[in-house]
Amino acid sequence: MKILVGCERSGVVRDKLRELNHDAWSCDILPSEESNDYHIEGDVRKYLYEGWDMAIFFPDCTHICVSGARYFSQKTELQETALDFVARLMVAPISKIAIENPVGVISTKIRKPDQIIQPWMFGDDASKKTCLWLKNLPKLEPTNIIKKDRYENQTVSGQNKLAPSKDRAYLRAKTYPGIADAMAQQWTNPLYSGVQS
Repeated sequence: MKILVGCERSGVVRDKLRELNHDAWSCDILPSEESNDYHIEGDVRKYLYEGWDMAIFFPDCTHICVSGARYFSQKTELQETALDFVARLMVAPISKIAIENPVGVISTKIRKPDQIIQPWMFGDDASKKTCLWLKNLPKLEPTNIIKKDRYENQTVSGQNKLAPSKDRAYLRAKTYPGIADAMAQQWTNPLYSGVQS
């Protein structure tokens, strides 16, 4: 399959897809985290019409996720721009699409997600409620559930314990390996390919 992984510079999902012999390409306005021949540096909207079989998008959540809700009144225009970007990705001319984002205003301003997942459902010792909006793709089935009172990435109060830094937002946004593996394995498996959500 020819697969576009949009708004990803880490290569985590792209590399899982390539391990399964798919023609997967990441695309982001920033360079790839590592030197990679399979990364397109640019605005993903310019590359939506290149005959992709599937796309998985990870749009920036800075202005639309609930963790920043206290600032929403100060960034109405930025939020509208971010929501317009997501809406354009949802209607891209690609037959199979997944959009990933934390809980936020996409659910109220555009539409509710098709599924909400957690890293601990896929073998990662972490908590991060993550929404998926799906087009012609099945919901992800948990692969290795880890049940704990508090996960590795949490403080006692349940907040993310990653210390403030210039890279904090990027590090928090990075896809967990178990989720990336489930996306690659389940969404490209012929047994799932005809299922619609």
